[in-house]
Amino acid sequence: MTQPYLDYAATTPVDPRVSALMASLEGPDGVFANPSSAHPAGQAAAARVEAAEAQVCETLGDAAFRTVWTSGATEADNLAILGMSRALAKRGEPRRRILVTATEHSAVLAAAQAAREYGMQVETLPVAADGRLAPETLVAALDTDVALVSLALVNNETGVVQDIPTLAGPIHEVGARLHLDAAQALGRLADTSAYGYADLVSLSAHKCCGPKGIGALCYRPDVRLSPLLHGGGQQAGLRSGTLPVPLIAGMGEALRLVDDAAERCRQYALQRRMRQALHDLGGVVVNGGDDRAPHILNVSFPGVHGGALRAALSDLSVGFGSACSRRDGPSHVLRAMGRPDALAYASVRLSLGRFTTEEEIDRAMAAVTHAVGMLRSISPLWRDIGEGRHTVHSAYGFTTALEMA
Repeated sequence: MTQPYLDYAATTPVDPRVSALMASLEGPDGVFANPSSAHPAGQAAAARVEAAEAQVCETLGDAAFRTVWTSGATEADNLAILGMSRALAKRGEPRRRILVTATEHSAVLAAAQAAREYGMQVETLPVAADGRLAPETLVAALDTDVALVSLALVNNETGVVQDIPTLAGPIHEVGARLHLDAAQALGRLADTSAYGYADLVSLSAHKCCGPKGIGALCYRPDVRLSPLLHGGGQQAGLRSGTLPVPLIAGMGEALRLVDDAAERCRQYALQRRMRQALHDLGGVVVNGGDDRAPHILNVSFPGVHGGALRAALSDLSVGFGSACSRRDGPSHVLRAMGRPDALAYASVRLSLGRFTTEEEIDRAMAAVTHAVGMLRSISPLWRDIGEGRHTVHSAYGFTTALEMA
C-alpha cells in the first residue's frame, strides 16, 4: 500500500487526460514542429500555442492579458519583478520602490532583492497574525514612488487568501503596478475576480495537475518589461527560445480541467476531515485565518520538538515549510505571522488535491496522531501544559490569540 500523498502544494500528479494529450503531440505523427517556422507543420504548432494562450485568458477571466511562456512560476516571478525593474532603469523612471509582504514565496523575495542591482528599493510589509496584509499597512507604505506591489493570491504554505479587491484600489491610485503570484490559486478559488485587478500574474502548470517545466507570466499590454533571456527574439522579444509545444498544450489542457465547484467542495470537506482528526488529538494550532484555499492546512503541534516531528513523519508525504526552498529551520512565513521559532519549527503543511481520497486522509491523520502522541508522551513541556503549569501561549511566550483545530 502506497503512503498517502499530502504535498499537493509542492507539486501535483499530472492528470491522465493531460498526459494523453501531450503524448499525442510528441511523436513523429504529432504536433512537434517549431511554432516560429512558416511551414504548415510550424503553423499547426503555432495554432496549439495560440489555443493555450486563449485558455489562459479564459481561466483568468480577462482576454486583455498577453502571455509569456516560462519554465514555471519562479521564472515568471523573476520576469515580472526584474523585467519591470530593468525597464524602469533603462527609461530613468522615478518610481524606484517595490513592496512585498514578509510571507511571499522565496522566488518573489529573492527576485525583489536582486532588483536592488537596478536601483530599486525593496520594502517588506508585515502581515497580521492570520497571514493577511492589512489595508492600512499597505496604504501607509504607498506613495507615488512605488513601482510594483507583489502579492501571493494564495500563500503556498498556509493557503491564506489575500483580499486583492480591497488592496488593489490604493495600489492603482498611486499609479503602481500589481503583480499576483497565482501559482497556488488556479482552480482553488470560487471568486476569480482578483485577476481582473492585476497588471501581471504568474502561473505554474505543475501546481494544477499539469506538467513540470512550464508556466506563464500574463501581463497587461501597457506594462513594459525587459527580457531576462536573449536570443532569437521569440515571444515579442521577452523570452527567447524555441517554445515547447507539448508542454504548452499540456498546460492549456490542465487549465481547461482546473477544479470546478464540486471538486472544491470535496476538498473543503477533506480539509474539515483533517481538522476533526486534529481536534480529536487536541492542542493543535491552525496557522492562518478562516479565509484559506481548500487544499492547504498548516498546523503546529505544541509540546513537540520540530526536528523530532520531522523524523517521526519522514515516511509521510507532507510539507515542512516550502518545498521550493532548501533552507532548514522555522518557516519564514510562520515567523512573519508572529509564531515563535519553536512553534513554527513544529509545524506541518498538509495539502491535498484532485486525486486525494478519504482513505488517504484517514491513514495520514492516524500516522500524525501516533507520531505526535508518542512525542508528547516524553515531552516535559507538554506535561506542564497538560498539568496546568503552562498554557500554550505562556509556554511559547505568545500573546496573540491562536486558532485551535
